[in-house]
Amino acid sequence: MFSNLQFLETAQQAEYLTRELIKLKSYNGTDGENEKAQYLLDVIHSFPYFQQHRKQAWTKTIEHDELQRKNVFAFVKAANGTEKTIIYHAHFDTVGTEDFGALQPISHDTDALQTYFAGYSADKDVQQDALSGEWLFGRGSLDMQSGIAVHLVNLLYFSRHPEELSGNLLVLFNPDEESQHAGIRSALTEFKRLKEEYSLEFTAAINDDFITPLYGGDENKYIYTGVAGKLLPCFYIFGREAHVGDSVSAIDPTIIASALNLEIAQNLGLVENIEGELVLPPSCLFLRDDKKSYDVQTAISSKLYFNYFVYEKSPKQVMNDLLGITKQICTEQAERQKNTYLQFCNVNALPAKQLDWTMEVTSLEDYIHYLNELNLHPDVTIQETYKKFNRDDHDDRMLAFHIVEALQNLDPEKKPRVIVFYAPPFLPSNHMEEDNRIYSKVQAELEKEALLVNEQFQLKKYFPYLSDGSFMTFNGSEAEMLSLKNNFPAMDQLFPLPLEAMKELNIPAINIGVYGKNGHNWTERVYKPYSFGVLPRLIRNVTKSLLAD
Repeated sequence: MFSNLQFLETAQQAEYLTRELIKLKSYNGTDGENEKAQYLLDVIHSFPYFQQHRKQAWTKTIEHDELQRKNVFAFVKAANGTEKTIIYHAHFDTVGTEDFGALQPISHDTDALQTYFAGYSADKDVQQDALSGEWLFGRGSLDMQSGIAVHLVNLLYFSRHPEELSGNLLVLFNPDEESQHAGIRSALTEFKRLKEEYSLEFTAAINDDFITPLYGGDENKYIYTGVAGKLLPCFYIFGREAHVGDSVSAIDPTIIASALNLEIAQNLGLVENIEGELVLPPSCLFLRDDKKSYDVQTAISSKLYFNYFVYEKSPKQVMNDLLGITKQICTEQAERQKNTYLQFCNVNALPAKQLDWTMEVTSLEDYIHYLNELNLHPDVTIQETYKKFNRDDHDDRMLAFHIVEALQNLDPEKKPRVIVFYAPPFLPSNHMEEDNRIYSKVQAELEKEALLVNEQFQLKKYFPYLSDGSFMTFNGSEAEMLSLKNNFPAMDQLFPLPLEAMKELNIPAINIGVYGKNGHNWTERVYKPYSFGVLPRLIRNVTKSLLAD
């Protein structure tokens, strides 16, 4: 690969590498991730520095990963023997291409897509970008093969100009960002090993995950000194079933699920108010009853879960908020269903039965405590259920629901109830304050760059779209994590979080990203003049500034 890059300018190198990376499919959860890892290692080994220091570029298999996926590492050691080290990281997995529809056969062909979109009059913005020749299309073009290319270009640059580095450079390319973040979580173990072996001091980790306009006409380039967190609150709703001929006597879990979705999804009242930051409301990612096939019985249970962004709130605060909402909804729906039943009896001149419409609402933690008081050994049930269903090809969220269902079945009364809990993934939030030395240095470099190019930069706290940077440090308390773990079934197995490594490493997370539009969309595209022409230099300058003390 080096022979194809050595005579190109930086921007040309970045575009060339992006095009080559787009060609290679690396959909999350497929063997393509392993193929991309090997390709990246081969590219790095072609660089002159790594021809001479071959062992300083390597792969590491992710522990307990069914696909045996690998992280890719490269290490350029400073000539002055300093401990200071900057990390570059980016993920090489992508989402699939189903959204391309009939264009799926050319979803990785940048030139064919540009030709297509140049004639695509249904979206004038996309068509104009295609006609300009300044945008590169294709799956992963923005998220985030272009980001990998920029880091590769800078790895090549610093490996050829080590005199410009007053510290070490460690580069990580990892899989599985789009799902469980297994790549970055596993990489922390290797970071810890390297820190101990070489006495490294990690100054900061620079991710270049994509940034995008926040509104029509927005030309700002947003740089982030932290990342938003994510919880996945889940609701398992156990009702009281009935024949459809007597459906008004049922406690219908689908009604409760619908009411919860209407109250929580896109509810801006649940969003944290953080001045100057883009904050996002919860979104429903799953809603389904548990009927296996058609019959004339009302649903026995329903389940739903939400993508829930967190910034400064703790998991315990979110749990308390959601329990309050759920209790209110269950109270309202109990009254509604009771009145419906009484009206039905009145209309049909039937005597009304004495029915209990109470719907219990509990956190998983409190429910487990209740089962323990009954001496029903919930911890044993959790482990047995995990072992039973982990053998099957179950989504981890469904495995968590299986565990909660098994716990519900322990209750001899089988009360109608809603159990609220958390499931994978969990991403902690983190940020640095404005008086932080790193924050000041990044700000200074942005001001310098703005004088050189016609760009407007804004420095923000929280990268808003979820990022592997969440795992570089942990700002929370032990009490917060204990509350999360107590409400997260089999967390140590389903989503092991290397908290000790996160706290020990304590690496400030920065995102200086490639720029484009429509990530995770068939019109995904990266803007070449900024991403390939400005960004590599900006990241290099920030790197040199952070290592300069």
